[in-house]
Amino acid sequence: MSERYATFVRRLRDAVLGPAGTTDPSLRTAVEQSAAIAGGRVRTEPAVVPAALRPYVDTIARHAYRVTDSDVDALRRAGYSEDAIFDITASAALGAGLGRLERGLAALKGEL
Repeated sequence: MSERYATFVRRLRDAVLGPAGTTDPSLRTAVEQSAAIAGGRVRTEPAVVPAALRPYVDTIARHAYRVTDSDVDALRRAGYSEDAIFDITASAALGAGLGRLERGLAALKGEL
């Protein structure tokens, strides 16, 4: 990836996972890592995501179009606010996208 695009990716990660969010940055980072692994990240890091979030994060990472109102309602019932659900959703989408990007770049380089 060119330095220009690497800079954009870094800025996006910082915006989503940085300190300016409703949820703790460590939670957002764990969600991003978990979704990236599901999305195909070549280099895997351990990620501990709360049990109540795992099905939602997995759905976002693998089949985002399948998310339903009942999935979001389950998170609300588990105590997550609208802002927290947004943070979690953005972190999972970021992870899934970056996981696919990393896997695609590795394939182009013949590293798979």
